[in-house]
Amino acid sequence: MPLANANQNNNPPPAFANTAFDVVAIAASAGGLKALSQVLSHLPSDFPATVLVLQHLDRSHRSLMADILRRRISLPIKQTEDGDKLSPGEVYIAPPDYHVLVNSDGTLSLTQSPIVNFVRPSADLLFESLANSYQNRAIAVILTGTGKDGTKGVEAIAKMGGMVISQDQETSQHFGMPSSAIKTGIVDLILPLSKIAETLIQLVQEDRG
Repeated sequence: MPLANANQNNNPPPAFANTAFDVVAIAASAGGLKALSQVLSHLPSDFPATVLVLQHLDRSHRSLMADILRRRISLPIKQTEDGDKLSPGEVYIAPPDYHVLVNSDGTLSLTQSPIVNFVRPSADLLFESLANSYQNRAIAVILTGTGKDGTKGVEAIAKMGGMVISQDQETSQHFGMPSSAIKTGIVDLILPLSKIAETLIQLVQEDRG
């Protein structure tokens, strides 16, 4: 399901200070909580980019994910609400049963539009909207998970000049999502889980002129 054209934007939101990339979006499914905890816990409290987190969850139960991660990471974290404005150094968690879209004014929208790739929230829709809004100032990260959600989305990120990172097979509890992304041929970096956080720190702090 392609993203609606309403989010397309030729002028991305103003860049954050002191960062080469404004937004890091991380998607995971099966085995994701452990992987997300490891990545996020190694990001410093002064990490200058926004972090969007999408984990496939049971749609019938309230998510405790933000509460669990809050005990393990130093960055401020919240479950996404409709209309949230992206702030540097803050982590936004996708709620169960809602797609999360990044808008061209730097805000987030929640929608219960149809399920994509058998899931809601969908990494494809998140990444596609992020690519349209933040263009080459976005990083997409695919972590452990089954299925192929996120594959079309990372292609959109790459097309707009953003960066794509995938967890490697050796450290993935489930390699479906990373493998599907890697097979596109557009993944910039394939990394073990232990290297993803330090790589994100290096990327967002690069001077791109």
